[in-house]
Amino acid sequence: MKKHIILALAFISSIAVQAETLKINRDQCRMMAIDASEDVAIARNTAEQARLDKKAAVTAYLPRLAGTASGIYRTPDSDVSGMTLSLKGVYMAGLTVTQPVYAGGKIVAANRLAEIGKKAAAEQQRMTRMDVIANADNAYWNYIAVLAKVDMTRAYLSQIDTVYAQTKTSYEVGMITQTDLVRIDARRSQIIYQLNQAESGADLCRLALCNILGVSSDTQIEPIDKDIPVTQPGNLSADIANRPELSLLKADVMAKEQQVKITRADFLPTLGVQAGWSAYGNIKMKGYAEGPDGSYQPFSSNTKGNGWLVMASLSVPIFHWGEGIHKVKRAKLEVSNANLTLEKNRRLMNIEAQQTVNNVLNGYKLIESANIAMRQAQLSLDDMKVRYKAGLASLTDMLDAQAQWQTSWSNMIESRTQYQIYTTDYLRATGLLE
Repeated sequence: MKKHIILALAFISSIAVQAETLKINRDQCRMMAIDASEDVAIARNTAEQARLDKKAAVTAYLPRLAGTASGIYRTPDSDVSGMTLSLKGVYMAGLTVTQPVYAGGKIVAANRLAEIGKKAAAEQQRMTRMDVIANADNAYWNYIAVLAKVDMTRAYLSQIDTVYAQTKTSYEVGMITQTDLVRIDARRSQIIYQLNQAESGADLCRLALCNILGVSSDTQIEPIDKDIPVTQPGNLSADIANRPELSLLKADVMAKEQQVKITRADFLPTLGVQAGWSAYGNIKMKGYAEGPDGSYQPFSSNTKGNGWLVMASLSVPIFHWGEGIHKVKRAKLEVSNANLTLEKNRRLMNIEAQQTVNNVLNGYKLIESANIAMRQAQLSLDDMKVRYKAGLASLTDMLDAQAQWQTSWSNMIESRTQYQIYTTDYLRATGLLE
């Protein structure tokens, strides 16, 4: 019975471990990173705020309806020309409709500014998304590269173990000295140290990827892309027209231009129309009034009424000691600065885009060179294994061939990884990373 319980617990434990293993490819990595990113969520909220700002700005074109109501209870009563005025329970109420006719262009400019803000927020959201994708790609390919180096180092260690066994056999039959055995053992210790470093590096890369994906730090990530794929680059363009940073800079210029119009509108005439209806009542008067026969008779009244009112108002600024001129000039300088910033950053982005094109092309050439070197190193190692086993090559030659094989394999992994990162950088620099 105890044995069955132990087996059941072991089975449950294995299921728990399997449940913590996450198998993903690059596209799934991207989507998980986007879903987990707080920056993307903030950018999404900002875009929604801009959309609401635009809707709010449109309402400035529409008439405004306002209602008022008030009551008065005044004590004691007042004496007015021998009569008593009672304001206990007086009420007043009304409705007012106000329609702006002309506001110096401020309403139009404010709506255009809100539309610019809406588009800019969408571009900011796109830029944030691209940043997250680029970081996810970087972490994903680096993790695969480190895992590949772990496998490479293990394969290297296996080769060293084989050479060590052969060397030990030769030593035992007196064909070589102990120095050779010590030398191969030292190399084996060095490879074990490198393997430990590679495994530690892989775990650090896994933790970084867990953070980007928004999963628990103890999650074991298993990339579906076992190898780092490479496709020959096609026709690469350094055009930055789709880059969100460029759109944001252009939006800033347009926004500053609308700010000039809004500033100018503060010093232009404004025209509005207002219509209203009001009612009042419960204003009581009582006292004595002289009758036709000359006698005084008691008198009381309760005044109430309602009515309509329509009016137009025109406000014309006349003299502000040049305040408007100074503010408009300052706003125009903001436009000039925004244009200068746009041109400065356009040049920098053009250079960056061209550099990413060069990086992709050069990166592919490095892969071709690394593949050639790897094939040559593999052929050399295979030949050296045969010669060393037959006693036709020295231990030094064998160790050198293995070291060259390791270096070539490492270079191939690094060149493929860097090529993927270069490709992502190129797509981001040209605004094509989706």
